[in-house]
Amino acid sequence: MTSPSAADEIDEEKERAHFRAVVTAFKYYKLCGLERLHKSEKIISLLPHNHQRRLEKYKTYLAKFKKCLDINNSVVHLIIKDVDTMFENVDHSNADTSGTNGTESFGCNYNNCEITSLKQHKMQHDVEKVQSVLKNIVRDWSAVGVPEREQCYRPILNELEARFPFEEISDRSQIKVLVPGAGLGRLAWEIANRGYMCQGNEFSLFMLFASNFVLNRCPDVNMHTVHPWLHQYVNNVTCEHQLRPATFPDVKPSADKPNYNFSMTAGDFLKVYTEPDEWNCVATCFFIDCAPNVIEFIERIYTILMPGGFWINLGPLLYHYSDMPTENSIEPPYDILLDIIRDVGFDILEERTGVKTKYAQNPNSMMQLEYDSVFFVCRKTFCS
Repeated sequence: MTSPSAADEIDEEKERAHFRAVVTAFKYYKLCGLERLHKSEKIISLLPHNHQRRLEKYKTYLAKFKKCLDINNSVVHLIIKDVDTMFENVDHSNADTSGTNGTESFGCNYNNCEITSLKQHKMQHDVEKVQSVLKNIVRDWSAVGVPEREQCYRPILNELEARFPFEEISDRSQIKVLVPGAGLGRLAWEIANRGYMCQGNEFSLFMLFASNFVLNRCPDVNMHTVHPWLHQYVNNVTCEHQLRPATFPDVKPSADKPNYNFSMTAGDFLKVYTEPDEWNCVATCFFIDCAPNVIEFIERIYTILMPGGFWINLGPLLYHYSDMPTENSIEPPYDILLDIIRDVGFDILEERTGVKTKYAQNPNSMMQLEYDSVFFVCRKTFCS
């Protein structure tokens, strides 16, 4: 038996360090939320007395913020409970996921604890991802998220059923569908719930922790409550809009139709999926612009599809790595992207632009971000 190489050991240590950092971000969620709240309270306390008097209603509202933060924090800690055992063949037990709040886990006082400036910047960035997780829970697994899911998931589901109609394929479990960039897993779950064999793939540990919680530990409807817009201090019409709750899940993810063939995998799409001619369909939603080099995604989707298999895509071209100075990102516009897709070997069966979509948008905010997304359906040619 050969011993692991030094490079493998370094990679494993990096993975463990990243795992611990993500767990720590969840634990510091409440601390960072309170620090932001205390900042507002301190600013108000330094104002002239007549200004403070005029903000009495606002100060009362900020007090309610703390109760909502506690509710969110209880869900945040349920999400990371036992995450050290969620991956097969990986031991993260030294990540220390114990504790029910930041004070117990780190022994610091919320009013006095200070984080060094360098660590604070990184921690704040990671905690913002935890805040994003709460919004994504509402997008994927609450009644509040229905309008967005209708915009983003319904076209894909309808196309899937049109390409693999029940009249022609009575046993849908023979149709293998892959959903890269599955996020919290709702699209993949919906596909599996229609009888297809579906696997979701996700790279972000933030998303994987939350999807594991919802899919495996939420057997009943509306078991939990979150306040997803709590950290949005701007563009609020009323105080209540920032504090508005949402319950989840709106279905029974771990109980409804338990016999379908559904799974989630963790890891980099390009590293996990290398087997050629394996999938009948690849469904991507808000995914292909998550690569520094989108051509690699297109080529890999083509490789892993069976001849005659379909690629269904919906989303914008945000190109997430575009403004990162350390990344070599390419950002081809849609018309050139279509040329690349054809050149790789796909037949484009359907495509349209201007598909109105939103992503984890606060429906009551004064600012509404909406994409004119692209939607296309491609088929891998039978003769490669």
